[in-house]
Amino acid sequence: MRHPLLKTLRQLWWLPLACTSLAWFVGKAEFVRELAWHSLDWRTRFRLDFQPPPDPRLVVVLFEDATEALLEKTWPVDRQYHMQMTQVLALADARVVAWDVILDRSWPDGKGDELLGQIAAAANEAGVAVLSAAVTNPKPTGATPGREGPTKPLPHVVGDIRRLAGADHADIPFPQLRDVSLYGFADMQPGSDGIGREVPLVVRVGQEVYPHLSLQIVLAYFGVKIEDVQVRLGDAVRFKVADRAIRIPIDAAGKLLLNYRYDQTGHATDLPVLSYGTVLYNLSEVYLEEKKPSHPPPDLKGKIVILGQTVTGMADAGPSQLRNLTPRTFGVANAINNILTDDYARTMPGWLVWPVVLLIGYFWVLLVANRAVLLMCLGAILIDVGYTSVALWSWVWFSWWVPLVAPLGGFAMLQFVTIGWRVWQEQKAKQEIQGMFGSYVSPEIVDRMIKADEKPRLGGHEEEITAYFSDIQAYSTFSEKLPPNLLVELLNEYLTVCTDAVHEQGGTLDKYIGDAVVAIYGAPIALPDHAYRACLTALHTQERLGALREKWSAAGDVWPEGVRKMRTRIGLNSGPAIIGNMGSRTRFSYTMTGDNVNLAARMESGAKSWGAYTMCTEATKLACEQHGGARVVFRPLGRTVVMGRSHPVPVFEVVDLKENIAPRTLEGIAVFEAALASYYARDWEGALAGFKRSAELEFNVPGVSPGVKNNPSLVYLEIVNNYLREPPSESWDGVYVMGKK
Repeated sequence: MRHPLLKTLRQLWWLPLACTSLAWFVGKAEFVRELAWHSLDWRTRFRLDFQPPPDPRLVVVLFEDATEALLEKTWPVDRQYHMQMTQVLALADARVVAWDVILDRSWPDGKGDELLGQIAAAANEAGVAVLSAAVTNPKPTGATPGREGPTKPLPHVVGDIRRLAGADHADIPFPQLRDVSLYGFADMQPGSDGIGREVPLVVRVGQEVYPHLSLQIVLAYFGVKIEDVQVRLGDAVRFKVADRAIRIPIDAAGKLLLNYRYDQTGHATDLPVLSYGTVLYNLSEVYLEEKKPSHPPPDLKGKIVILGQTVTGMADAGPSQLRNLTPRTFGVANAINNILTDDYARTMPGWLVWPVVLLIGYFWVLLVANRAVLLMCLGAILIDVGYTSVALWSWVWFSWWVPLVAPLGGFAMLQFVTIGWRVWQEQKAKQEIQGMFGSYVSPEIVDRMIKADEKPRLGGHEEEITAYFSDIQAYSTFSEKLPPNLLVELLNEYLTVCTDAVHEQGGTLDKYIGDAVVAIYGAPIALPDHAYRACLTALHTQERLGALREKWSAAGDVWPEGVRKMRTRIGLNSGPAIIGNMGSRTRFSYTMTGDNVNLAARMESGAKSWGAYTMCTEATKLACEQHGGARVVFRPLGRTVVMGRSHPVPVFEVVDLKENIAPRTLEGIAVFEAALASYYARDWEGALAGFKRSAELEFNVPGVSPGVKNNPSLVYLEIVNNYLREPPSESWDGVYVMGKK
């Protein structure tokens, strides 16, 4: 046992080291870092079903399109609305009212600014912290942070502040607001894909450092003074509250890796989000108008209320880890939740990850490299899945970010080198399969066999399939009028359309019989949804034949009238059949036979009796609905006894796809089914009236639809009229006996 392992180690000792080193080096490339971020986003979305709810102290209120409609005011609205909102939130005993909105410009009349400033001052005096947002600006703005009001720079900062996000100037709230209340900087630097994954917890303005809005909100919530906050870049932001010391990890650029958990995803753990307009009206009814509220007001006592806007066309929104478009306010809310719950994202250090990756590489070489190809592939999958699972669940349960993309790349390189030559040998074997069986089945099915590594059984065997038969209506009447060259051109064009439709749905072309097409669904490899695929093929064939009729009609007298109005009938049946190579010793073909195959052929020929063009058995309908649901619309045609059988078979017309069908046709089918029920109940008058009505709603009408000579409603009208003149015997059960194949 030792000897082969030592031999392998001597031969390939360099390989794990080389692959791991290369993966580490490539992992520093920008495109790999982007992939790493996206892999973390995937883990973040995955853990939605496993995470706890957000901190109950957090509430988000959004000014959205519904609020614009309710207030009949477009954004930005008069500051008096913000004043009233601040007032009612304070009266509702909210602990913090934070405006994640840049209120830097004074309102034209100035009245709203004055009122909002007064309300904010009163709320602050009453113990309700009112905050607003600011942003840095590289251009002079005429306002200097820290000169006025309670907002001051952080006095205790250790580290190189030149690495911080920020600028030399800032857009800060208008004077009446900044003079009386705190503000924090809402700067966010999204990645190249627009997603903000890191929050600059401290921001540089000139030579001063200020808290981010999320940090400022937390400080206000706990009543922490700015001079009691310690910032060490590359380490943490620290401060004390009554019951604990809080440590917020940050990098050398002052950024917090956002542990983004909560959004509007439809999950039970979403952040509670309220409508600005609804909250304003509800709370105003209670606290300002002293009315009984039309709806119970939200309980905001002691909570942090963050207000943002997401109005279409002006939304402060962008992609997030959980959604393609989400309000930026959720970034602030998630950062606050991280701090309140001590729920921080942590990056697994590289000095720990890469030695483990190297050890796994040597484990692979020592224990797997000498094994069979199957075991090697199995080992590769287990290693990749195992490492991915560790990375995934480390994030789900512990918020540890274990590098995934670069280590998996290293494993892939290692696995590629060790089993590449064997994979090449397998590819040669698969090409042999393709050459051997390409004449029996469609190219698409051959590709599927190669991918599935499944060889067809060429001896006769029983398989669950759907048999497909099609034939051109009245082919002999117009084929006799065509010269050989045009007849061949017509058949080639028609059969190409039919064959393409078969192959697109994974069917196997069995044979051509003149103008007839015979196909198999479910062999030589199994297709669980074979009936659904066969129904789709029939509908696509009928649709494309309609396009051919238009093309032939546009050619004028080149084609006789029979060609311009050409129709095809299709029959389908599902069930067990014998599949395999059949023929003589010297000439054979891959085909099908059996009672269910014969029944499919009867569906094609019998469709004429019902005035239908695509007919199937109940077995096909039920199997189709099992995989396609209600997407394919069927119409019951009745019960028939086909030649060679003694028991009746329920038959159905395959009408169309639900997304394509017209409401008028759906109404006609419903009327037809009701008339059919009256027919079975021997209510001839009711059936006659029903079929007359359904005849008016038929989608195929003789004399209107090209080539149509009858339809199911007209067929039943004739039958019912006959029964009105001469009622059937008492033993009649509604079964139609098919007189010919």
